[in-house]
Amino acid sequence: MKMFVEPSDIYLHRPVVDFRKSINGLANIVVAEMNLNVMSGALFIFCNKSKDKLKILYWDKTGFALWHKRLENNKFKWPNAEHESLIFVSTSIPIFHFNIAYLKTFFY
Repeated sequence: MKMFVEPSDIYLHRPVVDFRKSINGLANIVVAEMNLNVMSGALFIFCNKSKDKLKILYWDKTGFALWHKRLENNKFKWPNAEHESLIFVSTSIPIFHFNIAYLKTFFY
């Protein structure tokens, strides 16, 4: 079983998400609101209202994986309302380079 993937694409869902949602709820957002194929191999990144948590959903050809990151003393610089509701980040970032600090460089 591969633990890490090289995503084909990375998408940020700009509107905040109810973090009681898990795999099925987030996958439904990808299909219904983002109009994307949830099984494409892309990473779909969601943020909560207080901007101290991220959830990353992806399909790795064997099933869904959901990562959850919580910051203890800081907040993520999440795109504000001036941006589109869907933000395409990249098509060529290997997962070993993808971490939360790296993701922060795309904001602002």
